[in-house]
Parts: sequence; C-alpha cells; structure tokens
Amino acid sequence: MGDALRPAEPSQGGTTPPKPKDEEKPSSKTNAEPASGAEEKGGKKGKGGEKKPSGKGAPAKGPASLSGKEKLIASNPDFRYIVRMANTDLDGKRAVVLALTGIPGVGLRVAEAAANFIDVDPTQMLGVLPEAKTDALEQMLLELGERLPYWMLNRPRDRTTGESHHLLASDLETSVRDDVNLMKMIRSYRGIRHERGQKVRGQRTRSNGRTGTAAGVVKKAAQEAAGAKKSASESKGKEAS
Repeated sequence: MGDALRPAEPSQGGTTPPKPKDEEKPSSKTNAEPASGAEEKGGKKGKGGEKKPSGKGAPAKGPASLSGKEKLIASNPDFRYIVRMANTDLDGKRAVVLALTGIPGVGLRVAEAAANFIDVDPTQMLGVLPEAKTDALEQMLLELGERLPYWMLNRPRDRTTGESHHLLASDLETSVRDDVNLMKMIRSYRGIRHERGQKVRGQRTRSNGRTGTAAGVVKKAAQEAAGAKKSASESKGKEAS
C-alpha cells in the first residue's frame, strides 16, 4: 500500500522536470561608458587627439592681412588712382591692358600691342607707372596707325583719303557720326534705316526692336470688337439718313 501511494520517480530515460527560473544573467553587452577624454568641457578632441577649442574659448582672429595689390599701393607714395589718357579717366588700380580698354577704340589686342611697343608689363597696375611711361603709352596709342597692320586698325583705307588710321575717343565718335550722316544724305538703304530708327544689319523686327507707337500684334478678339463697333455706327448713320 505504501509503495502504491508513493509518487513514481522519473525513469532515467525520461525528461527532467523544468528547473525554476533563475535570475536573468547580465547580458554580455553592457552599456558602454563614455570614453574619458572623448569630450571634455570646453573643447573636443580631433582625429589626431588634439584638443579643439570650443566657440567660447576660441582665440579671437587678428586683423585681415593686406593683399599683394594693397601692399603695393600702400608702399608707393606716388601711386595714382586716376590716370588721364586720351581725354579719358582710367582706373589706376587695374592692369595696364584692362585699363586701356576704357578708351573708346582700344581693345585687348591693341592695348597689348601698345604696351609691348614701349616695353611695359601689361599685367602691372596702371597707377604704378611713372608719368613719363604713361605719356609714352599715350603717344604710342596715337601712332598705332603707323605701327600696326591695316587689318588691326578701326579705320583702314578711308573712303575719302585712302589712308589707314586708328581713331580714339572723340575722333572715333565724330567719324562714326559723319558716316551715318553721309548714308542718310545719299539715301542709301542703311541711311534710311538709320533715319527710321530700325535695325540696319538684317536683324528681325517682328518680335524685337519695335519702334514708334505701334501696338504690335492685334488679338482676334480686339479685331472682332472693332468690326462690330464699326458696323453699328454705319447702321446708325443709315437710319439717321
């Protein structure tokens, strides 16, 4: 009887009863502690481990250093900011080649040629040159008609004299005005176009270069309204008669 009431022991081949749940083991991945020195108060460490100063503790920057052009201007007491050549005021802070293009009738090619004729560095500032050099440069510009080939001049083989010249400043403007007046006087096609203020060199005028008081392209609705108004006025005139 006693053996019958005793609970049966598990056999060796049977499954063992589940063990009680123990406390959870701490995971292998622990919260990483912040590395000492990665971030410190007042600055951060860069790639090489050097401490970078924060915005508050950063040293104040000194005054900006002068550029090479400003140093050259400051060191030269005879520097001229405005140079007068061929009745034109030129900027002395620009290079010789670029400053000379401010004269009507002088381009980059002509300016380079004039600078090379008198052995002047074309990249040097115009205001640094002494007055003797600028006078020689101005004289060279006036003599370009004799020194340059005719295809580089702006007045090659003049119609009246047959000579080649290179005109500058007011002389160039006067010659252009005289040419336009001559074309108007002989009633050439170009002269008539100049008189009417229209394009001279064959450009389109339908959508560009509109002159006068013309309203342009009239829309279809406006045309219909004008036609209806005209017919109404004609009918009223017939009734009155």
